[in-house]
Amino acid sequence: MRMNTMDVLGILQEHGAVARGHFRLASGLHTPVYLQTALVLQYPHMAQKMAKALAAKFVASVDVVISTGLSSVILGQEVARVKKSRAIFTERVNGSMAFRRDFRLERGERALVVVDVLTTGRSNAEVVALAQAYGARVVGVGAIVDRSSGPLCLGVPARSLVDYPLEAAPSDSCPQCVAGVPL
Repeated sequence: MRMNTMDVLGILQEHGAVARGHFRLASGLHTPVYLQTALVLQYPHMAQKMAKALAAKFVASVDVVISTGLSSVILGQEVARVKKSRAIFTERVNGSMAFRRDFRLERGERALVVVDVLTTGRSNAEVVALAQAYGARVVGVGAIVDRSSGPLCLGVPARSLVDYPLEAAPSDSCPQCVAGVPL
């Protein structure tokens, strides 16, 4: 299934997933636009539609889809359904991404890392390195939205349904902080 940029942006806006204000991202950066894809993914038929489009961007077969945390679990499950593979997820443990719940990878397994929104790529790079430490072959990182504004150091291909570079700044140079706009 193919979805163009306008399809994806329209779905996000229609479901109220694009919020405007003053937000602190997990990376610590501040932004005037926040994307809450969970508002779309709460509808199974929409999650399935997004997952089919994302899975189509990775033609290679996949043994396992790895979601990078809670916000991406639904998407990862649906991508795995399309790819006819298993789905697992990572969690942050003592500051680092890790597998829990007896999840593990086998040497040589083909893994696809899936995230709802890609910003700095830091967490995703951690998950790629974790999978590679198990001996898995990571075929890429897929996202609904890539909001990065610079090169991502993932070491594998990154593909998204839409590129939506967002204005983001550290708190000490954030225009909204300077203007006194509360988070």
